[in-house]
Amino acid sequence: MQQHRIVVLGAGYAGASAAGRLARRLHRQDVALTLVNAEPDFVERVRLHQLAAGQELRPRPLREMFGGTGVELRVARVTAVDVDRKTVAVTGADGAAREEIAYDTLVYALGSQWDHGGVSGVAEHAHDVASHAGALRLRDRLAALAAGRPVVVVGGGLTGLETVTEIAEARPDLAVALAVRGALGDWLSAKARTHLRTVLDGLGVTVHEHADVTSVEADRVTTARGADLPSDATVWTTGFAVHPLAAATSLRLTDAGQIAVEATTMRSLSHPDVYAVGDAAVTAGPGGKPLRMSCASGTPMAWQAADAIAARLTGTRVPRIPIRYYQQCVSLGRRDGLIQFTTADDRAVERALTGRPAVLYKELVCKGAAWAVAHPTLGLPTRRRRGAVRAVATEGRTEGRTEERAQGRTEGRTQGRTEAGV
Repeated sequence: MQQHRIVVLGAGYAGASAAGRLARRLHRQDVALTLVNAEPDFVERVRLHQLAAGQELRPRPLREMFGGTGVELRVARVTAVDVDRKTVAVTGADGAAREEIAYDTLVYALGSQWDHGGVSGVAEHAHDVASHAGALRLRDRLAALAAGRPVVVVGGGLTGLETVTEIAEARPDLAVALAVRGALGDWLSAKARTHLRTVLDGLGVTVHEHADVTSVEADRVTTARGADLPSDATVWTTGFAVHPLAAATSLRLTDAGQIAVEATTMRSLSHPDVYAVGDAAVTAGPGGKPLRMSCASGTPMAWQAADAIAARLTGTRVPRIPIRYYQQCVSLGRRDGLIQFTTADDRAVERALTGRPAVLYKELVCKGAAWAVAHPTLGLPTRRRRGAVRAVATEGRTEGRTEERAQGRTEGRTQGRTEAGV
């Protein structure tokens, strides 16, 4: 008997959810499930703006979250993925020697990082809230600023709005400004835009609209119109870029560097033993629009991939988990918020929730997202199935006989055609 080796890379919302759900779908005797992450704790990325503003976040050790599940946690940094040899190269968190981990099925969930956008000086002088380490560096920088010093947040999306309001509320003694490329909140409904302006005005935030930042220096940012905005701490929140590791593989990627996957299973279009979830992957959502990088996309993608893998290994039908959007949640400091309700394809509708009810709503969503990582079957009874234990070696790799019988029969005609062309 040889166990089917499943390796999950990354323990963000998507990767941790996938690992936990797989552990609850498959028998421990049948699979060896390894989760590789660079940090020992689960990071609530949706709260990193709070950490940057000086708040303490509840620690969530991964070993506790996965205790008793059968998931083996490896705290290590992934340095290379060889999808042809089916191996992953890692180095220990303490800089230990390079090791290789072999897999039969890979779940790639290395996520994204802040996007410099090729703008001069951003990498050298700006701060980010896209990573735990970045948020801590920004926290230290803000703590060192004396009263009256200028801070500029660049970017008017969800991250930018949450960051600028959090800083302005925590440090009312600073001169906080927001620079946005277009009009403030132009993606929101009229009601939401009005509330957003009211909150920013109340917090004393200076808003620079139609301010396309073209360079960042240690003490200022410069816009395309030639304006210099003084800044002792510049926070760059204009978007996210995928982890660069996938670009060094032979996986099929999009122009943006995301892994191209099949919509109902998150299975790579070029390598059928690789699944990609979260910000690392892209597929079409409702209305044919690409899913945006977000927890709202990554978690259901992880559920879909885990259930597809379990079905493939056990010869059962692949369940369908529709991925759609319901709202965009924006915290505006600790005392105010904004819930913009949306269509299934993420377009704003006129309905919006504001004020204290929005604060409670957003907090419930954040807590629910963290709870769902530790409870990836949403509290429903665990349904473990057998079928992956009978394995044979073919062309230097191990594949379950059940998996071979199930291919093309249980995953739908589209996926069958894709596999036939690989």
